[in-house]
Amino acid sequence: MDIFDEKVIKPMLIGEQAEAFDSPDYIYEIKFDGIRCLAYMDNTGTDLRNKRNKKLLPHAPELSQIHKQVDAKCILDGELFVLKDGITDFYEIQRRALMTDPFKIKLAAGKYPASFVAYDVIYHRDKLVNDLELMNRKEILARLILENERISLSRYIEQNGIDLYEIAKSKNLEGIVAKKRTGKYWFDKRTKDWVKCKVMASDDCVICGYTQKEKSMTSLILGQYKGDELIYRGHVTLGVTLRNLLSHEPVRIDCSPFGYVPPGNENAIWLQPELVCIVESMPTEKDSFRHPVFRGMRDDKTPIECQMWESK
Repeated sequence: MDIFDEKVIKPMLIGEQAEAFDSPDYIYEIKFDGIRCLAYMDNTGTDLRNKRNKKLLPHAPELSQIHKQVDAKCILDGELFVLKDGITDFYEIQRRALMTDPFKIKLAAGKYPASFVAYDVIYHRDKLVNDLELMNRKEILARLILENERISLSRYIEQNGIDLYEIAKSKNLEGIVAKKRTGKYWFDKRTKDWVKCKVMASDDCVICGYTQKEKSMTSLILGQYKGDELIYRGHVTLGVTLRNLLSHEPVRIDCSPFGYVPPGNENAIWLQPELVCIVESMPTEKDSFRHPVFRGMRDDKTPIECQMWESK
């Protein structure tokens, strides 16, 4: 069966985090703060899938016609996002992705319509193009899409990564991604062909439990994996209860999933380590987060994908 029909592609992963740099061997793009997804499009319709292959079009029905903006059957890699005040807002698009009521989704789409930005092409005119160099794929992509308010191309600059990073920083954007000009598209692999340079450090973390604080606030106990081992990473405090964030009651367990009780967590309520959230923090060399801020839940990552970076 054709890979377009199978719809089981796992997208290429962004590699290690690094300081912004200049290089003639790389191009540089703004890092969109949205939901990574693949767009399968032909003359019959559009199908959007996140990294875990969940269908996203029911949550963004305003994108149901974007296949009319491409001139051939294709699979595009890109980002599903929502703009608020000219800046991508992860909270809003993630909230939409977790909705199940079609009426509420329609209201949200009317207030803050979603868009799709394409930064790569994997499949074009009935064949895979992942073995082509990045700049060849960019040429195909530029010819493929007729842009409108719902679908666009990711712009890039050459060589001057530090300048673009400083612009992203001044605009309160998430950061940039450096991509090797000659790089191929590696399915489900993390290589140095794509490198992220983020203004603020953000991490995907496993929710391992919580403690209840005053005024109904909850402090989440965070973990990340180092290989197959779950490592304690500290806390982040919510302004609401955990139940308000979820559509279901999390699964409680009797003991710490770390194999021991980290100091200060003696009264914790432990949870099955299956929920993933995003935490933003100031850069630090320590094993815990500095001034952590809860940024939202995500269902497009598995817990084992929440890996600690070697630099931490």
